[in-house]
Amino acid sequence: MSAAVVLVSGGLDSCVTAALARKAGHDLLFLHVNYGQRTEARERLALADLADWFVIPEADRLVCDARHLAVIGGSSLTDSSIPVSHADLRTTEIPSSYVPFRNANILSIAVSWAEVRKAERIYIGAVYEDSSGYPDCRPAYFEAFNRVIRLGTAAANIRIETPIIHMSKAEIVLSGLALGAPLHLTWSCYQAEDTACGVCDSCALRLRGFARAGVEDPIEYALRRSYE
Repeated sequence: MSAAVVLVSGGLDSCVTAALARKAGHDLLFLHVNYGQRTEARERLALADLADWFVIPEADRLVCDARHLAVIGGSSLTDSSIPVSHADLRTTEIPSSYVPFRNANILSIAVSWAEVRKAERIYIGAVYEDSSGYPDCRPAYFEAFNRVIRLGTAAANIRIETPIIHMSKAEIVLSGLALGAPLHLTWSCYQAEDTACGVCDSCALRLRGFARAGVEDPIEYALRRSYE
């Protein structure tokens, strides 16, 4: 089987993406990037839990730092002086949680590791549903990045895969359940590390996804709101 680098934040989307990569027959390499985010410790715990569940050897787990993103600032995820905004799923404005050009930084690390490990695929759990706020979650962005990879790597055979990019959150939930993915081990909240807040953009999208899928979200929330 060919190897694939899977970007694993510890959240719902990356968990389901990892399950899809395994279903595709790849040997999985888990990559997690710390960038000074508020929930770094909780995400690391989710990563460890997911890697154990997927039985990823220690040699195939890589945690890297991109803390320069926190130094640069400009996001409520990395700057404690910027409040994490409450979710408004109707807006088309870029939310305060946007980390400027984050995916380019993370994907660059993934491409470097893929070259060294001779992996031909990089899986990322980007979702187009989120793209109204996050410009680096759009299909055109990844198409352009794949062109950069072909031009800028020695092997020129590495490709980014975005298997859930056109799915709704409900479809992602249902896909994860069908694959037997450990959704109960995931963490999506932008601001809390003990109990998910239930009011940030990520919590809202997740709660709405589970509700529309007709399934109860298995994690606890400080406020379990309806976002229908």
